[in-house]
Amino acid sequence: MAPRVLISDELSDAAVQIFKDRGIDVDFQPQLGKDKDKLLEIIGNYDGLAIRSATKVTEKIIAGAANLKVIGRAGIGVDNVDIPEASKKGIIVMNTPFGNSITTAEHAIAMMFAVARQIPEASASTHAGKWEKSKFMGVELFNKTLGVIGAGNIGGIVCDRAVGLKMKVVAYDPFLSEERAQELKVEKVELDELLARADFITLHVPMTEQTKNILSREALAKTKPGVRIINCARGGLVDEEALADALKSGHVAGAAFDVFTVEPAKENVLFGLPNVVVTPHLGAATSEAQENVALQVAEQMSDYLLTGAVQNALNMPSVTAEEAKVMGPWIKLAQHLGAFIGQLTDEPVKAVNILYDGAVAVMNLKAMNSAVIAGIMKASNPDVNMVSAPVIAKERGIQISTTNQDKSGAFDGYIKVTVVTSKRERSVAGTCFSDGKPRFIQIKGINIDAEVGAHMLYTTNEDVPGIIG
Repeated sequence: MAPRVLISDELSDAAVQIFKDRGIDVDFQPQLGKDKDKLLEIIGNYDGLAIRSATKVTEKIIAGAANLKVIGRAGIGVDNVDIPEASKKGIIVMNTPFGNSITTAEHAIAMMFAVARQIPEASASTHAGKWEKSKFMGVELFNKTLGVIGAGNIGGIVCDRAVGLKMKVVAYDPFLSEERAQELKVEKVELDELLARADFITLHVPMTEQTKNILSREALAKTKPGVRIINCARGGLVDEEALADALKSGHVAGAAFDVFTVEPAKENVLFGLPNVVVTPHLGAATSEAQENVALQVAEQMSDYLLTGAVQNALNMPSVTAEEAKVMGPWIKLAQHLGAFIGQLTDEPVKAVNILYDGAVAVMNLKAMNSAVIAGIMKASNPDVNMVSAPVIAKERGIQISTTNQDKSGAFDGYIKVTVVTSKRERSVAGTCFSDGKPRFIQIKGINIDAEVGAHMLYTTNEDVPGIIG
C-alpha cells in the first residue's frame, strides 16, 4: 500500500507532483492548517504531513496521529511543531534549511540598506506630497563594521555580501572555526567585542534557551552609540522593550525587524517608532525560495517514506539514500544486538557502551546508536523506534558512550554492545558478511557464530559431561 501524505498548507503544484510521481498517495488541502479541529479529525489516516508555518502541530495533533512517520516543514523555522512530543512518538521532523538561505540573507541586507538610508520613511513622505530632502540624512555602509551574530548558512551568506560591499565584518559564533572565518574574510570575535565595535548588528541564530534575548538590556548597553540592529532570524532574540528604550534614548540609532516575539504581530512596542523599519516576516518571501523549499520537502519526505533516507531531520541523524544502502544491514544488526541484550537484561540499565570496529566505525554512528538503543528498549516498550529511543533513554538517565577503532580482528568490521546495570555488565557482538546477513559473533565474552533469524532461542547450561549445548 502506498504511503499517504497530507499537505495542509500551500505548496506549489510542482511539489505536489513530486509526491505523485514517486508513487505517494497525496491529499492536498492547503487551507486545512487553519482548521485544527478538522486536522485532528483526519491526521490519523496519514504517514506524512507536509506543512509551512500556518499549521500548528501541537501535542494534541501528534497524539491523534496514530500512523504518522514524518513531518516535513517547507522552510527553516519549526516553532509551529512540538518536536519533543514528535520525538517521543517516533515521528521524524525535517525542514529545508538551505532552500531559502539566499532569500533570507538578501532580505537582511535590504533591511540594512533601508535603515541606513531611511528609505521607507522617505518613500512614505514623498508619497504624501512632501519633499523633505534634508530630513532623511543617512549613513554609508562602506567601511562600516558589521557584527554578524551567527555565521552559519544564512549568516555566512550575509558575511559574503557585506564583504562585497566593502564593510568590515566581525562575527560571533561559538561553532565558527578559524579556517571558516578566513574563508569568509571575517574576524572571529567574542560577543562583547562585537557589541563594542559594530556599527550595524545582524542576527542569524536559531531561537534556543541560549540565544533567547541574546541582545538583552545589558547587552544593548554594551553596544556602540549610534548602532543599528537588524533581525531577520527569529523573534525573541532581542529584548524588544529594552530595544525600544534604547531607540527612544538615541543610543541605538535605528532598527530593522522582520520577526517578532509574538506573531502575527498586530501590535508591538517597536511599532510607530520613527527610526524602526518593520516587515511582516518576509525573510523567505520570494517566489524562488517558496518553490525551492516546497520541492525539497517533497523530495525529502518521499525519500524517507520510500527508502528510509533521512535528510535535514531535527530529531534523527541524517542518512542519505546512498548511506542507507550501505548502512542498511548494519542498522539491522545494531537493532538485533540491542534487542538481544535488552532481553538478556532484567535490571534497570544505567549505561550502554557501544564499540564500532573496522568498516562500520567510519559510518554514521549517530544512526547506529539510535538503532542500538531502540533495540534495547523494544522489550519494555514495543512502540519505541530510532527517533524516540534516544529521547526516552535521556529521560531515564541512561548514559550512552561510543568508541570507534580501526580493524582489530578477523572481521572487516563489527559492533559490540555492552549494557551496564547496578549489578553487572553484559555484552553481545555481531558483524555483517558480504551477503548482508547479520551474525552474532560473541555473547557475554564467549565467541560464537550464529546467523540472526526472525525467531531465536538462547539458553545457557552448566559445562558438565552429559549436557549437549
